[in-house]
Order: sequence, then structure tokens, then C-alpha cells
Amino acid sequence: MLPWTGSVRFAGQDLRGWGPREAARAGLVHVIEGHRVFTQQSVTDNLLLAAYDLPRGERMARVEEALNFFPEIAEKRHQRGGALSGGQQQMLTVAQGLVRRPRLLMLDEPSAGLSPVLVDRVLAVVAKLRANGTAVLLVEQLIEKALAAADRVCALAQGRIVLQAATTEADLPRRLERAYFGQEHVTALHA
Repeated sequence: MLPWTGSVRFAGQDLRGWGPREAARAGLVHVIEGHRVFTQQSVTDNLLLAAYDLPRGERMARVEEALNFFPEIAEKRHQRGGALSGGQQQMLTVAQGLVRRPRLLMLDEPSAGLSPVLVDRVLAVVAKLRANGTAVLLVEQLIEKALAAADRVCALAQGRIVLQAATTEADLPRRLERAYFGQEHVTALHA
């Protein structure tokens, strides 16, 4: 659903009327939930598709740059995307976003369907991106892992922000639960 009022701003620009291509060129990249890869294309070709509008001479360098974050799929660069495990497909999906060298990388449930080891692997990449100056907006249900990867947290309930805090604040997991479910649900859950 598109907003009918208000505005969405990124890097000082109003995004109303922008399409995905303009947003990606400005450095705003959204990696949607699930393993969205071209299953019949190789890992390399999946990444080249993400780089389709970059200067030809720059494409392979960007692909290699993205693969450096995920050695697990770099060694499978010639395999079809569909031959990768679910976790490797998720890594490939994130790598597709990294090809764009985003200023803001929005990750929607990157842990969905992953083993704990692979969740940690993807979140380690998030930490490395942050350390290198890339802003990351992480939508994640694994609260403890998300808090470890983030500086700030916002909780949404029914489309409204119900809590904003620094991740260093005390008792944050309980506060998030209370904000999201409301006091009555928390009491019922622990009864």
C-alpha cells in the first residue's frame, strides 16, 4: 500500500515518484524476505543481473566485491542458484544487494529459514558493512541477534512505532515484548 500523505526522504531527497531503478541508483537497496534468486542462472549471473545498469567495465569488480563477503558462495560461482542450499541462496540474495554498493541496505528477515550458524554468518556481514560505513535497516524477529547487530531499535505494532531505543538501554528485550504485545499479552504469555 502506498502512502497517500507525507513523504519519504533519503539522503535529503523526496522519494515520491521514484521507481526501484532510481532508488537503487541513489544507493537505497532492499533485500526482500526469502531466497529470491534466479534458480537456472549461475551465482555469477545472478550477481551480474543485479549489476545490469552499471558501467560494463565495473560489473565484474562489483561481483567479486560482493562475493568477498560470502566465501561459501564464491567457491560455487559457476553453479546454478537453484543448486545452492537455502542458506547459500539467502547469502546470494544479500550479495545481489551488495553489488549495488548501497548507502542504505534494507534487509527483510535475512534469518528466515536459516540455521543458527548461517544466521550468525549473515549478521557478521551486517556488522562488517556497518563498520565500513553502510547504513543497514534490519527487519528481524530474532530479537537478541538483531540487538547484537544494531545501534538502535524500533518496534512496530499495527503499523505504528511503539518503541524506539538505543540497543544499549537496559531490559530492552522485555520492553520490546511489552511494547509489541501490550501488557495483557505479556502477562498471559508468562502465566
